[in-house]
Amino acid sequence: MDTRPDAWIVLLAVLGMSGLIGCRNYQHAQILSATDKDMVGSHQAGAATWKPLIDEAVVRLLARSVDSVETVSYTTPVGLSVRTVCFAGVENRSSEPLGDFREQIYEHIDSLVGQSPHFQMVSRRYVEAAMKEIRCRPDALILPANQRQLQASLERVDQPFDYLLFAQVTSGTTDINGDYQRDYLLTLELLDVHTGVAIKESAQLRKGYHKSYLGRLRYELTSRR
Repeated sequence: MDTRPDAWIVLLAVLGMSGLIGCRNYQHAQILSATDKDMVGSHQAGAATWKPLIDEAVVRLLARSVDSVETVSYTTPVGLSVRTVCFAGVENRSSEPLGDFREQIYEHIDSLVGQSPHFQMVSRRYVEAAMKEIRCRPDALILPANQRQLQASLERVDQPFDYLLFAQVTSGTTDINGDYQRDYLLTLELLDVHTGVAIKESAQLRKGYHKSYLGRLRYELTSRR
């Protein structure tokens, strides 16, 4: 009996499976233009989450601070309304690790606040060096004694400040049979170290995660009711 046709079928099946496996593991990349939308992370927050949260929170904080905080600076000459801000860092209290986005969040907030004509930022390099010198965690700067130590350290390099800026990330998760919604909250707090008066503003974004296409379809159908 001639078994060569069967051999050809087996060979084609093996080649076909190899091709499918290769396609499954294939990865490619593309350069996104300025008009392309940010990619939405499938398992955790990404650029499409953090960027709008930062933009909204900073805008709210700046708008309120101009109206609510005394515009006279303690560290600049009389007549100037520029206030010096020491950014203490980004605290993560969410259920997700921030990864390299922690640095992105810090730099984005620092840059946006620094663009305001009413604020000037103390260089991050000065802040980190001073924090190491006084051996203090960012969350412990709420204590006046630690604030004075940080102020003294920065004054030695001619970098006194009027305000401390804190950023905090939190999240809340709602699970629905494996699919889940996660609410991300970015809170910014601007603290006047001279008076103890603080301004707090936040921005929130909701994101749905679906285990399968059916989960996504079920969500879309129920949300239209």
